[in-house]
Amino acid sequence: MYPIPKRPLLPRSLPLLWFLSLAIALGSLRFLVADIALVMPAMLHHALERPVLLFAHIFFAPIALAIMPFQFGKKVRLARPGLHRWLGRAYGLAILISGTAGVFLGLQTIQGPVAASGLVTLAVAWLSTTAFAVYFAITRDIPAHRRWMIRSVALTVSAVTLRLYMIVGALTVGEESSYPLICWLCWVPNMFIAEWLIRREFRGMKPGWEAA
Repeated sequence: MYPIPKRPLLPRSLPLLWFLSLAIALGSLRFLVADIALVMPAMLHHALERPVLLFAHIFFAPIALAIMPFQFGKKVRLARPGLHRWLGRAYGLAILISGTAGVFLGLQTIQGPVAASGLVTLAVAWLSTTAFAVYFAITRDIPAHRRWMIRSVALTVSAVTLRLYMIVGALTVGEESSYPLICWLCWVPNMFIAEWLIRREFRGMKPGWEAA
């Protein structure tokens, strides 16, 4: 049996984040009911030149974002472990498809090399952290699975922080000027917060657990 931290997996002050995640996930699927040229004009060049990659990314990323809050709820994790596992599989598959498409879309962005490097690194990190989380779930190393899920979620949440920073950028220096920086800012601070949470959750456990 692997030791499980006694502290809550994540702070209880996150209902607003979960609400924003679900709202953005739903809003991101607006291309299903309206012309993408109207609802996502910044993505129009991708829609014209690489539609399969674009729609794979913008369809499956909201699915991962919508599943995420339920995976951290005790009612699902403890009372419905089978549902938790199936939702986890759907979460991992959605990230595999969306993240892979995100790598190629990031390489083709018209926002310049800073934005491209930020988006590609985010996609690779998203795929990697989720792959580790899935691997440790399969091997039943639950503490390691929880740690890597926190990291994966921090990157999934970049869909929320990206939009928040874009509002700030548009109101200050302008969306076009701020976007390259936002492509890094939307996820790098999230990862620092994730590592802080991991140290907090597993503080006091035997040396070596924090290394995974």
